[in-house]
Amino acid sequence: MKKSFIVILLVSFALLLSGCWSKRELSELVIVSALGIDKINDEFDISVQIINASEMSEKSSGNQSPVTTYHVTGKSLFEAIRKLNTSSPRRPYFTHMQLVVFGEAFASEGIEEALDFLARDQAIRSDFNFVVAYNSTAKDVLNVLTSIEKLPAKKVLNSALASEEAWGSTKFVDTEDLITAFGNEHKSTVLSAIELVGNKELGKLPDNVERIDTSALLHFIGLGVFKEDKLIGFLTESESIAYNFLMNNIKSTIINTSCPNGESITTEITKSKTNIYGEFENGIPKITVKIDIQQNVAEVKCDIDLSEEKSLKMIDKRTANFIKENIEQTINTIKNNYQVDILDFGEVLHREDHKAWKSIEDDWSTIFPELEVNVEVNVKTSGTASLVNSILNKE
Repeated sequence: MKKSFIVILLVSFALLLSGCWSKRELSELVIVSALGIDKINDEFDISVQIINASEMSEKSSGNQSPVTTYHVTGKSLFEAIRKLNTSSPRRPYFTHMQLVVFGEAFASEGIEEALDFLARDQAIRSDFNFVVAYNSTAKDVLNVLTSIEKLPAKKVLNSALASEEAWGSTKFVDTEDLITAFGNEHKSTVLSAIELVGNKELGKLPDNVERIDTSALLHFIGLGVFKEDKLIGFLTESESIAYNFLMNNIKSTIINTSCPNGESITTEITKSKTNIYGEFENGIPKITVKIDIQQNVAEVKCDIDLSEEKSLKMIDKRTANFIKENIEQTINTIKNNYQVDILDFGEVLHREDHKAWKSIEDDWSTIFPELEVNVEVNVKTSGTASLVNSILNKE
């Protein structure tokens, strides 16, 4: 009896130590870099960008495309992804996916079902970036071959992150961000919007990356606005920068303002800090936005002495007025055109006075467009480079 027990114990340990019975070899898989989601009638039309590993290596032949895009349809997203196996020579592997693109028409109908699937599927990580196509389908966006960066999905991701860091017109949004946004009381958010410029058919061909002047390219145009889970419009590039000022997302950007003689000065925003305050006066909600900005003078196209304090104060004031006007115009656009609180002013009021907020919460959608918002911008120029005057105006 004792020997039988020992044998059973040893067999059990052997089974536990035998490795992952369900593991798959790399030779059985293909790596997915991006997923595009559109709809044709009532079916999901998905595009999956798969990496051609042999062409991504240093020893690539250069005779094949670095990626292949497969397109399939299904009544559900899960069905469509499973049907990929009928086209792909190996099973698609989504763990390293970097990008999900929603087609404009699909996003306008609602992305909730797709988001639900992407959040639940354990084979898909949640740290990829979501973008929405502007005036295009996700399929067309993912079909474009890109120069310099062989992997189109990585090119799109790098452009989004670079723009967020140095220009301020995009916003990185992952699965957790979207779920949080749609889980709050007002269910609104924004996604970076990408546009296909040029000939989409020529953009598929290897010639697109072999020419100096490419036939098709991808670039970000601003932010798409979502009410609940539906795309309802787009902010322009300048409005998207203003939105990121309001959301305390600006790391750096460039501002062009006029000189007294009508020419221009370009400044670089190096630091921006936004604080938003809410209050109730006799039950009426109000919002105050205070933004403190530091900047450097980057380019001077007029005759101005930057060693004088009055010159720097003039630049500070003009930059502050420019940013303030842009932000106020953007707030009015959001309130009047979209009537959706993507700025989270409701959350600010909720934190300020929970009881007062509860009294207006149910009417917030009608109160928000009439909300009084005061914007204060304070700018300090801390650097003028090594020159204090424009070299073009030296005698």
